[in-house]
Amino acid sequence: MKTPLLILTAVLLGTAFVKADDWPGWFGPQRDGVWREKDIISKFPTGGPKILWRTSINRGYAGPAVAGGRVFIMDRKVTDPAGNPSNPFARGQIPGNERLVCIDAEGGKVLWEKDYDCPYSVSYAAGPRATPLIDKDRVYTLGAEGNLICRKVSDGAQIWARDFNEVAGTKTPTWGFSATPMIHGQLLICLAGGDGSIAIAFDKISGREKWRALSAKEPGYAPPVIVNHGGRQLLIIWHPEAANALDPVTGKLIWTVPWKLRSGLSVSTPQLVGDILYFSSFYNGSMALGLKAQGQPEILWRTAKESEKRTEHLHGIMNTAVIAGGHLYGACSYGEFRCLELKSGKRLWESLAPVGLKKPTRWGTVFVTPHEERYFLFSENGDLAIAELSPKGYREISRAHIIEPNGLDMRQRKIVWSHPAYAMRSCFVRNDTELIRVSLATQ
Repeated sequence: MKTPLLILTAVLLGTAFVKADDWPGWFGPQRDGVWREKDIISKFPTGGPKILWRTSINRGYAGPAVAGGRVFIMDRKVTDPAGNPSNPFARGQIPGNERLVCIDAEGGKVLWEKDYDCPYSVSYAAGPRATPLIDKDRVYTLGAEGNLICRKVSDGAQIWARDFNEVAGTKTPTWGFSATPMIHGQLLICLAGGDGSIAIAFDKISGREKWRALSAKEPGYAPPVIVNHGGRQLLIIWHPEAANALDPVTGKLIWTVPWKLRSGLSVSTPQLVGDILYFSSFYNGSMALGLKAQGQPEILWRTAKESEKRTEHLHGIMNTAVIAGGHLYGACSYGEFRCLELKSGKRLWESLAPVGLKKPTRWGTVFVTPHEERYFLFSENGDLAIAELSPKGYREISRAHIIEPNGLDMRQRKIVWSHPAYAMRSCFVRNDTELIRVSLATQ
């Protein structure tokens, strides 16, 4: 029998009752990045964890989603190799297809795939950015050029679709549409862009627009987040001009805190712990807001200097810091993994070891996932580590190389910049040529 607490959790998430071994979208079943399965190994066996299967896919940054024994992943195939520039910052009409692939989670067999023509105008044109989102018998995808599509989980048949460039009367951001949509009750809440339409909510079943809100020059790249504070739910929309709280049902603005960001880089997922709402940006650093039961939040602390090299707090880019015991843990702009006090922003320590770097490297990235009293860290070099994090320092328990970093950043170094999914007592992770399932089960 489902307990009232579990039923309430499922209702608040707006999804079907989510099993503990599913990871149905960005940041997992509760959209908080925490892995809660039991019977997980405490350290890797000699030779590393077992690879259960490998399935060939194409390029992309979008992470996998796992639900109901299926894995969903988006990728891209360039149809004219001559149109694939070696400079990842180049922009233009690059011919190619975006694709959603559905894979059997047990054996790795492709069950179905759906592609569509999608010329790219974005910088870093490897492929889609946003993790698929599974809700009951539907899967939602958002492509880099703003193609929002709702499909049937069973066979991939399209139910409805929207084009953000048309709906919002805007153009694709420099690095593509990246903010994974979220489900709230009957709504699918998205970051789109344009005048009065930075945030748009659609009926998740019909695709009919329910509300739109906020204006800014750019939408940014951070996913929408709903937090519970003071007995009410706040939809946090962080775009490059301000942090905003809306009523998730109506889209009505509750408060806004101006914060101008360089290059439109609002990327990492905002997080609320207690009364403190935390943000991190590549050039502009960190901001901590103290929320109140009513009225405007207080800025508790904020990075004063805009810089990518002379950094004080956390200048995150693709990774979202974890918060535990009143402390922040995450990678800064050049891969310096740091521990800060949440209330003050005071730095306690830093290390390059979690990211696996020998020297500071621009955009050095590691994705950190809490599990019970330790953490799983997947780094851009294809390593998976198990470690303990505390205000005293970083203690690595085990590390294994699980996948080849065969993507390229602007300096042509080899990287993998895709967040893993943790489900079925396994880690599901992709690079530019394959998706793999790695067993992390005790048996």
